[in-house]
Amino acid sequence: MSYTSSNRDSGSRNVRRNVPEFGRTYIVMPKEIHKATIVWLHGIGEKGSSWTQILESFNLPHIKWICPSAPIRQVTLFGGYPCTAWFNMTSMSEDACDDLEGLDASATHVANLLTGERDDVKLGVAGFSMGASVALYCATCRAIGQYGNGNRFPINLSAVVSLSGWLPCSRNLRNRVVASHEAARRAASLPMLLCHGQADDVTEYKLGEKSAETMYSAGFQNLTFRSYNGLGHYTNIEEINDVCTWLIAYLGG
Repeated sequence: MSYTSSNRDSGSRNVRRNVPEFGRTYIVMPKEIHKATIVWLHGIGEKGSSWTQILESFNLPHIKWICPSAPIRQVTLFGGYPCTAWFNMTSMSEDACDDLEGLDASATHVANLLTGERDDVKLGVAGFSMGASVALYCATCRAIGQYGNGNRFPINLSAVVSLSGWLPCSRNLRNRVVASHEAARRAASLPMLLCHGQADDVTEYKLGEKSAETMYSAGFQNLTFRSYNGLGHYTNIEEINDVCTWLIAYLGG
């Protein structure tokens, strides 16, 4: 494992200037021929290195993992307590869109991290909990072709993975996708894997399931939803194996 400082432009020119700076970015290099690069987004209160050991254990020798660290910000849901978070939120729900600027800043940061990859390398975004929510938001940006602020989303995503996440700002998603033939085509062709534990007491299972249903009905037809009996707000071997199998199928592992 190696790490680099996050000195790339985070796209803050397009959002408010008081967005906190992103932290250190950690890189897990592929062990064999480099075929794909995935940005992995951690959960709230974690940092980029929180998942690197798990990612290194994946039997995916052709994938490079980029693991950025979220900014430290006050989170209203937690009484304003400062912690690493990809965006601010007052509630955990599908309709909530409390911090569109924060979501756009994080999605822009993801895109910037992938911009320097070779043209023959497939690109993806994945995450856990709040990080998974940003991954799903990136999927909507890819389909619609722009961020919430109207700026162009520049990355051609080949895979999106969400573990214990939910879709933020889902209101009017279907209308925005079906309004454009190109957006509908991109949504239908984007491979997505959403996984959720039925015993999750942080991001409730029903919220994850509803997010999957919302995205599928909006046109994301290449979407797989998997549930895990007894799994809480964490991962396990069964889920990891499913993720690896799915990534090998779509990215070559």
